[in-house]
Amino acid sequence: MRTEVITVRTGRSPTVTDITREAARFVQSEKDGLLHVFVPHATAGVAIIETGAGSDDDLLTAIGELLPTDDRWQHRHGSPGHGRDHVLPAWIAPYATLPVIDGQIALGTWQSICLVDPNGDNPSRQVRFSFVKG
Repeated sequence: MRTEVITVRTGRSPTVTDITREAARFVQSEKDGLLHVFVPHATAGVAIIETGAGSDDDLLTAIGELLPTDDRWQHRHGSPGHGRDHVLPAWIAPYATLPVIDGQIALGTWQSICLVDPNGDNPSRQVRFSFVKG
């Protein structure tokens, strides 16, 4: 197994960051196997979605509606409503596993690998790519 950790600057606002290019670079010299993408944070996730056509903004809107940043959360450290950020990984897992065929990630036409980070308290995230040969 081969691994690499990248750092992604997400800023101080909720964001969806496309990391497909970085993942593709990681597997380009491989043949067949599995790419595992993992975010070692309690308040971020990995989503496979379309980007650039509004779906990434729609996802952030849906997170805001389903998990509002108000005072309902028991987990109360950090910025107001931060407890919802700790609930996010129950809906958007902190990992994804994708097939790699002849050095290419087998994504659908409109699919991208995205880091989903609603937590403005941490402007920088790490993502671990791991490749397991088939």
